[in-house]
Amino acid sequence: MRVLNSWVSWALGSLVALSAFGADWPQWRGDSRRDHSPDKGLLAQWPQEGPKQVWSFNNAGLGYAGFAIAKNSLFTMGLRDGQEFLLAVDASTGKELWSSPAGQKYPNGWGDGPRMTPTVDGDRVFAIGGQGLMICVEAKNGKLIWSKNLVTDLGGQLQDWGYTESPLVVGDIVICTPGGAQGTLAGLDKSSGAVRWRTSGLTDNAQYSSPILIQHEGQPQVVQLVMNRFFGVSPKDGSVLWKKDFPGRVAVIPTPIYEDGIVYVTAGYGVGCEAVRLGTNNSIAPLYSNKVMKNHHGGVVCVDGYLYGHSDGGGWVCQELKTGKEIWSHKGFGKGSVTYADGKLICLDERNGDVALVEASTQGWKELSRFKLAPLSSKRSSQGGIWPHPVVVNGRLYLRDQELLHCFNVKSP
Repeated sequence: MRVLNSWVSWALGSLVALSAFGADWPQWRGDSRRDHSPDKGLLAQWPQEGPKQVWSFNNAGLGYAGFAIAKNSLFTMGLRDGQEFLLAVDASTGKELWSSPAGQKYPNGWGDGPRMTPTVDGDRVFAIGGQGLMICVEAKNGKLIWSKNLVTDLGGQLQDWGYTESPLVVGDIVICTPGGAQGTLAGLDKSSGAVRWRTSGLTDNAQYSSPILIQHEGQPQVVQLVMNRFFGVSPKDGSVLWKKDFPGRVAVIPTPIYEDGIVYVTAGYGVGCEAVRLGTNNSIAPLYSNKVMKNHHGGVVCVDGYLYGHSDGGGWVCQELKTGKEIWSHKGFGKGSVTYADGKLICLDERNGDVALVEASTQGWKELSRFKLAPLSSKRSSQGGIWPHPVVVNGRLYLRDQELLHCFNVKSP
């Protein structure tokens, strides 16, 4: 019992540690991976020409990597001259601080280069290149501490669009999804990279989603989505706590959502969405499976029990989490990604770079402002899009198109 209590305290402490970043955005979709900005007091409307640009940086390299922001440093990844790099940029000025090699180029018709968002944990940064090289470096200077290859070291299999996952730190373990016969998930010692556990009961190949850390019945668990199932495992030893079949097709990408005991997943390519309620002893009760939300890779946010995101063929959708019911849909803004900040949705059109400020409301699409991101990259593949998700933190809106990083002031005076 003492060991169990220590484990619970340790895991709960990891959640507190994530929150301790305060106004930082230390990993994919923020400190809780819900894509909720901690900011308040943001502009209720933007100027017609858009919010004031603070800085731009034009040498981030090619790729679709997102942002982690901690202690006034912005971390991302990019492809430069055939080499993938983890980069650090001063979040106040846009000046490059350092770069660290992160594996060889991942080539792809939709665009070469890395696709994931780094994870910051204290004085370390974790990142995975498109070919599956995972690195741990010092946050202050990019010095390599250790590396592990998800394919050659962990038995994973590279999928069509490369590795895109953002690793999850829980206490002294960093969790990733190499996939394969040795186990779908791997728990690595965050100090050394040594393998602490594998989910031997699950051997699905990796897809493109990133895991989340939740609390259920006072116990931590890691929830992840792959092609044919979603599931929860213990971050202590990787043991499978529950699993549910899922009819994935082609590529499964969006991050799972957890709220009020409900686990929600969605995917594009006509698949749709599912939700289950977690019960006692990790039992699961299916709530619904429908095609209201067929989210490709722009992500979904949950606000006060309602889900917002783009559904292929249906436009932008508001969906009730508990029932799966469609509340409204809107086709007047293009497909893309979304984040939530101070009562508003910030939506990014992946084709033309339009950025919209929209009320997070169950009463319909209520657009408040719109501007066009400029300049856009001339180096993006014709098959690619403006796929990195927007981030809002410390009164700044961060956007990316390939090698171009943009920072805007969205704080109310």
